[in-house]
Amino acid sequence: MSTVPAPNGAGFPAPEPTTLSTVQAVQHIRRMRGGSQPHLMHCSDGCYYVVKFRNNPQHPRVLANEMLATRLAQRIGLPVPRIAVVEVGHRLVRHDAHLTFQLPSGAVACEHGLQFGSQYAVSPFEGQVFDHLPAEMLGRVRNIGSFWGMLAFDKWVCNVDSRQAAFWRRQRERNYTVAFIDQGHCFGGENWSFPDRPLHGAYFQDEVYAGITGWESFEPWLSALEELKEEVIWNVAQEVPLEWYDADCDGMEKLVSQLIDRREAVRDLLSAFRLSSPEPFRDWRNGG
Repeated sequence: MSTVPAPNGAGFPAPEPTTLSTVQAVQHIRRMRGGSQPHLMHCSDGCYYVVKFRNNPQHPRVLANEMLATRLAQRIGLPVPRIAVVEVGHRLVRHDAHLTFQLPSGAVACEHGLQFGSQYAVSPFEGQVFDHLPAEMLGRVRNIGSFWGMLAFDKWVCNVDSRQAAFWRRQRERNYTVAFIDQGHCFGGENWSFPDRPLHGAYFQDEVYAGITGWESFEPWLSALEELKEEVIWNVAQEVPLEWYDADCDGMEKLVSQLIDRREAVRDLLSAFRLSSPEPFRDWRNGG
């Protein structure tokens, strides 16, 4: 697995030690929803991962975006899934007829090799996962305020999709925990550009933003984002396998440089969202 070098002459340090692991896919469980047509797979560490393949129907950069955005979100303390590089063997692809993509022209086999894996929120045998909850149930989400930090993050990385979330609970638990999933449309998607729009990256239920009263509501995530060190951002980018973005090192270098500069623009982007119509921050104090 090759990774992007730091920019020539920039003097960036070698990557810090990482906890990112490589696991082996051992069993296909089921297809998952989504434009990239991921698959839920049981892997060698005993965990379940939502696996996105390099030859998915959207673009190979979906994998790079997922890894880069998730690792950055982890650095500022947001609840995103644990991720791994998932090695899918040729034999598994060849012998499991479910490992395909459904295209207008017919079924196409998933590619073997190193793929992106996002750990499923809770084992299918130990709990439940929902992609949304009715508004009247949002009060049962333990970490509902993390939507506020995730909005700041999505503005920074220019997530051009609506925010996707997974609400999960273990068996016999009453309350839910939210984890933020599907980062493939960050960085403008496959184009690696930043076409900022006020509603980009927002969750479809404004109720999750109830309780935002001013800039202090975005802490500690906003300050962690603004103070994220340049070398940390470069180190995260260096973890991304080259084959997930066709070894476009110049493109990755430009992307990271823009991310570093955009840390200073997040408050303006949040303000544009706050002033959008309908106004989403109904509890924002006047003059805040």
